[in-house]
Amino acid sequence: MSAVDLTFKALADPSRRELLDRLHASNGQTLGELCSGLDMTRQAVTQHLALLEAANLIAVQRRGREKLHFFNPVPIHDIYVRWIRKFEQQRLQALHDLKTTLERSSL
Repeated sequence: MSAVDLTFKALADPSRRELLDRLHASNGQTLGELCSGLDMTRQAVTQHLALLEAANLIAVQRRGREKLHFFNPVPIHDIYVRWIRKFEQQRLQALHDLKTTLERSSL
């Protein structure tokens, strides 16, 4: 499976998106911190984190016996660059052209 496929697979699950949101809000959390307040088992969170790590959406750093989890936005940015930005540029160009046309007609 390609890196992009892994990223989309990881992002397809709402529980994994919740974990990414939590890491975005407070990076460097332990498994225990990530589990608190979630309605899923520690084992389920561990499995989700493994998939996120395989997709390179999180990085893990050991601190003694603890593992700290950090959000890695690069794969999401890669998706933005490949699929979203090119459509955004067309829309921005259309708005620029509309603005220019309106300004010329008001003269």
